Amino acid sequence: MGNVLIIDDDVSFCRALQAVISEMDLQVETAHTLEDGLKTIRRGGCDVVMLDVVLPDGNGLEAIAEIGETPDQPEVIILTGSGDPDGAELAVKSGAWDYITKPPTMNNIRLPVARALEYHIRKMERPPEALRRDAIIGGSKALEACLGMVARAARGGANVLVSGETGTGKELIARSIHENSARRDGPFVVVDCAALPEHLVESMLFGHEKGAFTTADKKHIGLIRQAHGGTLFLDEVGELPVGLQKAFLRVLQEHRFRPVGGAREEESDFRVVAATNRDLERDVVDWKVRQDLLFRLRGLSIVVPPLRDRAGDIETLSRYFLEKRARETGGTPKRISPEFWGALLGYQWPGNVRELMNALDSALAAAENDTTLCPRHLPINIRATLARMSVDGGRCGTGLDPVEGRIVFASENFPTLKDFRSEALARIEQRYLAELMRVSTGRIQRACALSGLSRARLYALMKHYGISR
Repeated sequence: MGNVLIIDDDVSFCRALQAVISEMDLQVETAHTLEDGLKTIRRGGCDVVMLDVVLPDGNGLEAIAEIGETPDQPEVIILTGSGDPDGAELAVKSGAWDYITKPPTMNNIRLPVARALEYHIRKMERPPEALRRDAIIGGSKALEACLGMVARAARGGANVLVSGETGTGKELIARSIHENSARRDGPFVVVDCAALPEHLVESMLFGHEKGAFTTADKKHIGLIRQAHGGTLFLDEVGELPVGLQKAFLRVLQEHRFRPVGGAREEESDFRVVAATNRDLERDVVDWKVRQDLLFRLRGLSIVVPPLRDRAGDIETLSRYFLEKRARETGGTPKRISPEFWGALLGYQWPGNVRELMNALDSALAAAENDTTLCPRHLPINIRATLARMSVDGGRCGTGLDPVEGRIVFASENFPTLKDFRSEALARIEQRYLAELMRVSTGRIQRACALSGLSRARLYALMKHYGISR
């Protein structure tokens, strides 16, 4: 017998739902606030949670991640209002098993609950698999949740889209999927979509026959064929030329292609793992990415958390890297002052793990014969940002302030225009939302009216930027 928890502030609706589910020979409990519901889940014994979105003390969608981190890891079915497609979409993207539109019919209740319960029982009976995670360092909840998705992707064969900010380690995640999959003995072929020369892109991907063009003095095996039996990793897939996307979509669908100058098609058995730091949904709207290509790539989606959401991993990552450098140079690892740790933990790391590694390399070079690392050994842009944070109360977590127009960057860490623009936009959006919550005094309906955002979109942005009411 399974256990179902209903979290909804509508008492009469809870009673009606409880009566239907009880007829399925299931135990049913109810809670009318998010806090009471979470207490019941933490107590243990829940297999399925039916969760309303709008509750008196919070948003149900924002609790899905926390529910997933409890020992029982119950499946979540979201109860969403009629005529709210944004809410339904956001429910699925947030990790819900399914969603039910109010008011539901009997069949709309029974079938999702039965399937969720069946899946949950199988999931909990399955022994956890040891995941090979070479060079993926850390044990934070955010990283462990990501690695759980990696294990799921490795067990299956669907294409995977890995998204995340610059420097988060998307290629490491892609390699981990490959190394833990049935294709581990096959090749892992990297395609840097941002660096493909436009005049040679088809030749590099599909290959060419001798004499196909002026400089083709011999046959070339393309990257797609090189990936036969393994994994084709499309790094920065959003940069793939629009004109090539249709042809590449056909390759993904049929696993057949024709080399440039070739008389017949060839086959290649490969799995695609793609990565991006862009909002591909927005790129579809802007006609930069084909929607059918995005659908084909996104069989399974994995979001790599930024380093600011993995604060507990900063010390582990730093020690790993410093010890690695000491082994490479044959030296003794340097001691680390408490002030140095404080600086690392206080900085927001907009460049994520890559920026942290570069900063530690710079610190080692600056320290020279000093035996202990101190904040003064860090790059000047990081020290300048930390200094500003100490003066302005921590409002600026990066090397830039796009609203005031002040920029503090060292030449060795100067960002690309694309990264600068993304960070500037994120900073402005974060400030806008914080001010929106202040002006609306935390009233979501008022905030939606002022901003023109839907309730679901507003909640998603608040969650993304860590802004509360």
